Amino acid sequence: MSTDLTASPPAAAELHRYAEALLAHLAANGSAPPAAPGFRDISGYWLPPAVEALVAILAGEDPLEPLSRAAGRDQQQTALFLCLALAVSGQGSRIHASWLGTAFGKLSLDQPVSHGQRSLWLAAARGAYGPAGKIFVLRKLDALAVQEHTEPEQWVQALAPGEPSVVVPPSLVDFPEMAEIPELAKPAVAAARLARLRARCAEITSARQAEHDSSVPLDNSSGSPATTWSEDEPLAMLRSLIGQGGPAGPMASLSSYLLDDLRPGADPHLAAIALHVAAPILRGVAEELEADSRLEPPTTLTVPLLGHRIHLRPEGPDQTSLATAEDAIVADGVVPRGRPWAAMVLIVAGVACLVGAVTVDSLLAAAGVAMIGLSCWQLWQRHKLVEADARFVAAQVSELKELAEGAVWALHAYAREADARAKQAADDSAELTRLIRRGPRAA
Repeated sequence: MSTDLTASPPAAAELHRYAEALLAHLAANGSAPPAAPGFRDISGYWLPPAVEALVAILAGEDPLEPLSRAAGRDQQQTALFLCLALAVSGQGSRIHASWLGTAFGKLSLDQPVSHGQRSLWLAAARGAYGPAGKIFVLRKLDALAVQEHTEPEQWVQALAPGEPSVVVPPSLVDFPEMAEIPELAKPAVAAARLARLRARCAEITSARQAEHDSSVPLDNSSGSPATTWSEDEPLAMLRSLIGQGGPAGPMASLSSYLLDDLRPGADPHLAAIALHVAAPILRGVAEELEADSRLEPPTTLTVPLLGHRIHLRPEGPDQTSLATAEDAIVADGVVPRGRPWAAMVLIVAGVACLVGAVTVDSLLAAAGVAMIGLSCWQLWQRHKLVEADARFVAAQVSELKELAEGAVWALHAYAREADARAKQAADDSAELTRLIRRGPRAA
């Protein structure tokens, strides 16, 4: 902004008052204030003649003289002001073809996107300048090949974030741990991921097509454009250009904007353009996912069951691995116990007391009976523990065999699902490719 503003405060105040009123009228009914501009020109400052040119355009008059003066002082700011003002008023079709290029300037991967560029981007995406405006932005983005400078996984995560690390197909519901085995997990995860990408692409394109089919123009014929633009960057940028807005916020890189535009909840107009940019990446990703989903399920597989690795074959669980697991269950389930020396000593002592009671004292007989009784109780307790170990081992072995048989049947069911999964993945890939091939130009 020129230092002449400080040299002539009254003129600057008049200019800003009229410019504020002009923006309010543009946002309300797409026209200039009824009163003629009453501000004076400010030497070297582009805004006064730019406002005059805008008023002339809205009135259907020749804007060439004030437009030449404004462009001579700051061509880019003048073009940006006129492009955004006409977009907000719903009359973006009145811009000259060269203004958009002048206002937009150079887009770069190495520099942040300016607020002015983002404002024009948003206005063009919403159709403020017609199909030509969308194509202009698309060509700017295509020329930079943004997708080649960003990791493919970033585009996929932006489009369909929060993917589960494990997908449990119906055949493995009873054996979810099998779904984590790489040979079984890869096709299922690939098919599920491809389905999510297709659904998200369909969501973006259907939202854009619904907006197109509704035939609601971005003008003020049916309602206030404030409902369309009041909280968006175009009008905020206009306020900043006339000195009404506060300091500009931080700017983001081109790839950051595009990735944000792809995320769920983003503006569908911006999402359509970002989807066009990501299309080459998504086609490649879809092909890879489709190929992964067609991977043949293994005929034999080693799975963890009850903490033991059992080798499964089509005809049933491998008996060698089952025997090894059974031996491990016995080793872990049976507590090693030595000979019952304490009980044996008590029995010998009890018998000795009984013999001594015959010749010495009858009290020894009672002591002998007690010792023998105690030894019998210890032996009975030991027997109960041995029986409990045996029951535990038998139950574990039975459960292991049952699980192994069930896992074999689950593996067969997974194999039967493979054909349906591969067919669905092929359909998803073809539909995803069709959706992104249409592109935002279709609307």
